[in-house]
Amino acid sequence: MIQIAVFSDVHGNLPALEAVFADMEKRGIHQRFCLGDLVDFAPWGNEVIEKIRKLSIPCLMGNHDERIAFDIPVVPLCKHSEEETEARFIAIDHSKKHITELNKRFLSELPFHLKLNYKIGERHWNIQLVHSSLASNDTYLYESEDDEAFIHMLEESQSDIVVMGHTHLSFKKYFEAEGWAVNCGSVGRSKEENRLASYLILTLEEEQIFPEIVQIAYPVEETVRGIEESGIPDYYAAFLKNERISVL
Repeated sequence: MIQIAVFSDVHGNLPALEAVFADMEKRGIHQRFCLGDLVDFAPWGNEVIEKIRKLSIPCLMGNHDERIAFDIPVVPLCKHSEEETEARFIAIDHSKKHITELNKRFLSELPFHLKLNYKIGERHWNIQLVHSSLASNDTYLYESEDDEAFIHMLEESQSDIVVMGHTHLSFKKYFEAEGWAVNCGSVGRSKEENRLASYLILTLEEEQIFPEIVQIAYPVEETVRGIEESGIPDYYAAFLKNERISVL
């Protein structure tokens, strides 16, 4: 048996990341993979990047990482309210100004996809890691998506399981002939009602893969204070306190 952890969408929330790492350590899980979006919306973008670098955790390039690394202009999203649109512009501009050049270079060199192969007994398991999809790091695939979208990803990648993030909403879907499609949720900016930090544990055995979504509490008030004391809009502090649960 092998266990690995997959996490995503830290978004500068260092207290949440440290809580997740502590939970992994308590469980004895040392193989860790990140699906990207290390920056934006909380003030510890540099610290999060540096922790990932120091621990040599394989990490993908999320859409926010790409935007900060290459100074890509921010485009308003139709799903956002006027308030969130204004806050988003300010928060991303804060990252562009405060992420160091060394850390921007690190983000610019992250891979887009990562495929893993583990041999357990006589069985090889193929695990495809993406930020949001095979073709894009900015595609929103929710649990309600037509099954064909996930089946296509499994078939195209020739994988037994595809793990994604990006939407900040965790789910597990199993297709008997093709395998698993799993969203590991978000460490630092969960959009689930409980706002807990979320990550995935994959248990690999010779006969099966078992995906477990883990959700844990972290010191939200520490993150809220950090946001309120920074140049990041208080909108994101209120969001973490679940004062705007309708915003996706």
